[in-house]
Parts: sequence; structure tokens; C-alpha cells
Amino acid sequence: MLIILRWLRKAVGIFDFVVFTVFLYLLTFVPWRGKHPVAYIFRAWCRAFVRALNVDLYVHQKNKAHLPQRYILVANHPSAFEDIGIPAVFDVVSLAKREVQDWFIVGRISKACGTLYVDREDPESRRQAIGMMVDAVNQGHNIGLYPEGGCKGRRLFPEFKSGAFEVAKQTGLPILPVFLHYEAQDDFEWQPPYTLPNKIRHMFFSINNRVNFYILDPVNPQDFADKYAMKAHVYEVFAEYNRRYLE
Repeated sequence: MLIILRWLRKAVGIFDFVVFTVFLYLLTFVPWRGKHPVAYIFRAWCRAFVRALNVDLYVHQKNKAHLPQRYILVANHPSAFEDIGIPAVFDVVSLAKREVQDWFIVGRISKACGTLYVDREDPESRRQAIGMMVDAVNQGHNIGLYPEGGCKGRRLFPEFKSGAFEVAKQTGLPILPVFLHYEAQDDFEWQPPYTLPNKIRHMFFSINNRVNFYILDPVNPQDFADKYAMKAHVYEVFAEYNRRYLE
């Protein structure tokens, strides 16, 4: 009986997500001035996606200080899941690799909801992305990005990019670190030669579907001499959680 109920829950989640996706995709074709309606319901779509994947997403508030209303969220990037998991939980405009805008269906949805794009291999594109993020902050948005510069696997990459910290110094917004931990690491971790459909299948059929998001204390740019000192501090915060959960 429990098995039947479990599979019924999965079937309902998939049906709900498919219907929601079709609606959202069609909505992207509606011309609109200013903030597109898709942006207002994108978080709900991400939550539907999480349910369809049958993922149990747990948020752990490890922060001692109160969380700011405005922030630049940075997270480690071991999996493709966080591309929907982060906006499912946090009200952020994401910075994504340029290729995402060309993905089937998802590309149109991501563009309509205001996603910012960057060519990670192009220094000029990275410079322009900083300007786009500053503009988005000045328009009242929170930003979400991955300072490792892409999916680097379950272990923390040895270096962070400076973009998030440059934006924090320019705008005065605090950095909000969020450490992501997947208990079934092999099922969720993004590693070649797997494709996105492969990993979606692995996530859906994972024996342990628990995902943990650890919200850590915000880091104020005013407390650091420059972006490099701030980056080094935030990296060490992540490194401590990396040692705690992955070593």
C-alpha cells in the first residue's frame, strides 16, 4: 500500500509539473513591457519541478544573525538540481551560463523570468555580467550565483571567481552563503559523461532523495578591505562545511 501511495504521489507531481510547464511556456509568447508575468510565478514552477523530481528539500537555518531582505546569494554548485532548487526557496534573479537560454522549453522560461547570462570562458562577457548584476540590484532584485564558475562536483573547487564580491562591494549588499549537500551524492552530482536527462533520471529514482540547503550568516562588504579579502573569508566558510559533510 505504501509503495502504491508513493508512486501515486510521483505521478501527481509529474502531471502537475507538465501542465504547469505547458502553461508557463505558452505564457512566454505573450508580449509584455516591463517585468514579465512569468517572473512572478517562476518560483512556483521551480517548486513544482522539485516535487516532480520527488526530491525532499530541507532548509537548515544555521545563521545566527538575522537574514537581510536584500542580498547576493552564493552557493556551491555540485549538481544541476540547484538551478531549480535555489529559486524554489529564494527570491533571486539567477546568473546562468549562456547556453541555458538555448535549452528546449526551459530556455524561453528562464529568459522570460529575467535570468542573467554569462559566457564563462569570455572575460569581456564576465565583465559585462558584473554590470548586469549591479543594474539588477539597483532595480531591487536579489542575485543568485555560483562563485565556483560552474558545476565542479561534490568537493569544493579550489578557487572562487570574484564577480559576486565585486558586486557586493559596489552595491553594499551582503553576501548570503548557502551550502548545498546532497546525501546521495552519486545520484545528484554533475559529472561527465552524463547528460541532463541522465541526471534527472538518477535524481528521480534515487534511494535517498534528501537535499540539504544550509543557510549561513550573511557577510557584509563593509567589514572587508576589498573584494579579495571578502572572497577569501567566504571561501573559508564554505571550506569548513565542505570538511564537515564531505570529508
